[in-house]
Amino acid sequence: MVIDLKKYFLSDDLSDTVEYDLDLSQVEVNGVKPFLEPVKVRAVFHSFAGSVDLEAHLHYTVTMPCDRCNEETVQEKIVRFSHTLVRELNEEEDDDDYILVPGERLDLDELLTEDVLLEMPSKFLCSPDCRGLCPSCGFNLNLGDCSCEKEQTDSRLEILKKLLQDSSETK
Repeated sequence: MVIDLKKYFLSDDLSDTVEYDLDLSQVEVNGVKPFLEPVKVRAVFHSFAGSVDLEAHLHYTVTMPCDRCNEETVQEKIVRFSHTLVRELNEEEDDDDYILVPGERLDLDELLTEDVLLEMPSKFLCSPDCRGLCPSCGFNLNLGDCSCEKEQTDSRLEILKKLLQDSSETK
């Protein structure tokens, strides 16, 4: 959705609210399309002193496989983003504090999509204490212990094991 901000930049106390569904169904994260339902957006624009405050409230659900056990994990998110929109920056103003909108037209979908993607966790877990999969047989350890024999220590690491044992015996 493209928003024409001209009326806001020309006014000192104008407020409007926009509510709509943002379709992110084609967005991929780590090879998965996590947005099975549209993102509910409520954006409030408020003009002041030649700039526009944007307050966006988003509600959405993310569906991703757990990074440890590969079970589907569903996370409901309610987030808020704030931005100050300006037509131009003064030399002393920092680019990180403002969103520059030189043509007075804001692609709200693009801005909010970036916000949502930056908010995504780097690791998706079904629970904080997820035990993952057995490295030998691939059994989901959250369901219990697997029946495979536990792997022996790599022979190259035996010397370290011996050093640790010697160290603990001397204490």
